[in-house]
Amino acid sequence: MSFELQAALASFWEARERGEHFPAEWFDRLDLAQAYQVQLGLIARRSAGGERQIGWKVGLTSPAIQQQFGFAEPVFGCLLADGVKPTGHVFRGAELIRPGFEVEMCVRLRRPLSGPADMMQVRQAIEVCHPALEIIETRGDFRGQLALALADNAQQKAIVLGDPVPLGADLDCSRILARVEINGAEAARGSGAGVLGDPLNSVAWLAQKLAEFGRSLREGELVMTGSFTRQFPLAPGDRVRAEFSGLGAVETRLEP
Repeated sequence: MSFELQAALASFWEARERGEHFPAEWFDRLDLAQAYQVQLGLIARRSAGGERQIGWKVGLTSPAIQQQFGFAEPVFGCLLADGVKPTGHVFRGAELIRPGFEVEMCVRLRRPLSGPADMMQVRQAIEVCHPALEIIETRGDFRGQLALALADNAQQKAIVLGDPVPLGADLDCSRILARVEINGAEAARGSGAGVLGDPLNSVAWLAQKLAEFGRSLREGELVMTGSFTRQFPLAPGDRVRAEFSGLGAVETRLEP
């Protein structure tokens, strides 16, 4: 079946308006490039309606996440300003759809970056790093309909940021260790090396991938670089805390 972007956007937008994030009429009909075109087009419509894109997320970067979802290539999604929360933020259960979280390093860019970019160019483009949590939503069959998940912005809902840390020459992001607690009990540990070998490789991958769609990274944008551990569900009453060596800590809670 042929793909016509504007018709697809109209169809996805109508489905979104009625609360359907994985419209059944689009099951198994999009390739990944088309899915990204739909994602970017829907974000553009949301931005025209008053929302504001402030960055990007990279997902499926660690072996643990790739094994969890059965896919061996990173993916990207968009970050919106309304979804950025400070550490300690409490989410209301009614505002989330089957929520979960990932444990990540987030970077803020001080200069534009377009791909391909080497590690020196990536480091020079980054101003600060944040300990971070990504709040995701399972709004449909992620494993079975990955293209629709990408069109629906790759599970993105919100991000929770800890205090910023400058990216100095002495900060080796591949050696950062993260320890995750859920309700006071350790749930997992992971390292930056588990994120494409180094979380900064996610930024390089993103810069090159966006170039395929005529996009680049802009000054001031945030990039969530991908999870150090597997993805965890978030249940009512859960308290989550992640501590990163060299970066600090970040925490959040879902009200009972």
